[in-house]
Amino acid sequence: MKRWNGWGDDAIELVLPAEAMQFLEQRIGAGVPSADATLAQACAGIPPSRLPAHPLVDTRAETRMRNSLGHSLPDWLKMRSGKVGVVTDGVAFPENGEQVRALLHYAAACGAAVIPMGGGTSVVGHLTVPEGGQAVLTINLSRLCGLINLDRQAQLATFGAGVLGPDLEAQLRAQGYTLGHFPQSFEYSTLGGWVVTRSSGQQSLRYGRIEQLFAGGTVETPVGTLNVATFPASAAGTDLREMVLGSEGRIGILTEATVRITPLPQREEFHTLFFPSWEQAQAAVRSIVQAKLPLSMLRLSNPVETLTTLTMAGHKTLIGLLERYLAWRGCKDQKCMLMIGATGQSDTVAHALKSAQRIARSHQGVAIGQAMGKKWKENRFRNVYLRNSLWLKGYAIDTVETACDWPRVTPMMLAMESAATHALAQSGERVHTYTHLSHVYAQGASVYTTFAYRLSGDYGTDLARWRSLKTAVCKAIVANGGTISHQHGVGLDHAPYLEAEKGPLGLSAMRSLFLHFDPEGMMNPGKLLPAPASNPTSTHTP
Repeated sequence: MKRWNGWGDDAIELVLPAEAMQFLEQRIGAGVPSADATLAQACAGIPPSRLPAHPLVDTRAETRMRNSLGHSLPDWLKMRSGKVGVVTDGVAFPENGEQVRALLHYAAACGAAVIPMGGGTSVVGHLTVPEGGQAVLTINLSRLCGLINLDRQAQLATFGAGVLGPDLEAQLRAQGYTLGHFPQSFEYSTLGGWVVTRSSGQQSLRYGRIEQLFAGGTVETPVGTLNVATFPASAAGTDLREMVLGSEGRIGILTEATVRITPLPQREEFHTLFFPSWEQAQAAVRSIVQAKLPLSMLRLSNPVETLTTLTMAGHKTLIGLLERYLAWRGCKDQKCMLMIGATGQSDTVAHALKSAQRIARSHQGVAIGQAMGKKWKENRFRNVYLRNSLWLKGYAIDTVETACDWPRVTPMMLAMESAATHALAQSGERVHTYTHLSHVYAQGASVYTTFAYRLSGDYGTDLARWRSLKTAVCKAIVANGGTISHQHGVGLDHAPYLEAEKGPLGLSAMRSLFLHFDPEGMMNPGKLLPAPASNPTSTHTP
């Protein structure tokens, strides 16, 4: 069963090796576990719904609470402390587009705001319910999950937008295809969520980000149905797909999505290499990606993430042997780990890996084979369970990600890590911070930084601690010329920083677009764009 106050299946526990906990304690101090609120306690203070009765709307307290929070750190603090605050007034589970249209009419008639929900995996506040007098209806799309059409000639598949990643892949694999979109949230996120937040999968180097995969679809808006036709390419003015991509529920609800699919690959391999330093590793990755080799993944960890990964792996004897071998090859304290993936036809995979490793060797890269890569693939969607395990030990984990051009990558990484360190130092706390480049391009790379720090056990203190860290890191991103989001979307948490990227004229254009489809401003208010000063959103905003 899915956890109500943490990540994933409640039957899955990630057991941390003793050396991992010792490592963390040495870095930031011993955690102090605190008792979590029960589900009954979290639901006890939820007030009655303000929505009129409707046959599709569930107004039970537990249903409303479960559909009002995602997986940002503030969301976790609310659930774990039992101080869930404002929740949605009702949750609807439509089974087709016609019911979605009826629910939008119902919400408009009773003056309610509407928050669309897919898998509920947002880490930037997409699901946060606004404070104030307006009733809120959440429309959960989980029942729109079927394969509607498969066009083998065009290699297009149409799904209900609420289909979860594993269900989507299972339905395609039964027909000999894959979408190839594998974000870390894959097991619990949905196709519609990927589209409207501009998601990126772990193997985007081969399959493309979701904007390359999304071919068209259907959006139910407050003023009518928007049908986005599929074309291999078009020069006919504005691309309507771009209005839907990254829209985060502001123009309406995506009910069907058509995606570009690929036949199942013959072969897939993940190889691990190490480099003596970050400078050599980054230069190698840049050279490999600019060579335009047909790889599926390049994932580079900085020295601290490399150390953390090896420590968290356990298997002390085996890791010790590996460390000694790498030191003999020149990869010592500042070594960096690179994971290279290749997917496709057998001869193409062999050629891509051979070419990439040749470039890596010219930068003193040391290849160690597929063993670690196989282990990574096996656990690729389980590493996020580390959040649950460390929370129980008294630690929080948060992440912030951006993307920038190659000359800015190292300064950005250093600035983000330094900003977090200084922010928590103000409260006398240390933070264990590390970074990887999870997606690389000829032009630049994503910069994905993780922060582990101690919880105080007090809701107000921990929320303030998170806000301080989040604000400092976001300001560092803006100051260093990065996008405020590479793959998580904007939501509520990142909205204050969007103007630095889009400019006043860009924000005005976005507001006009949303107003066209949603003249009453009922769709997911406060998300993506900063709310007007006269209508402040939740104190959740940093």
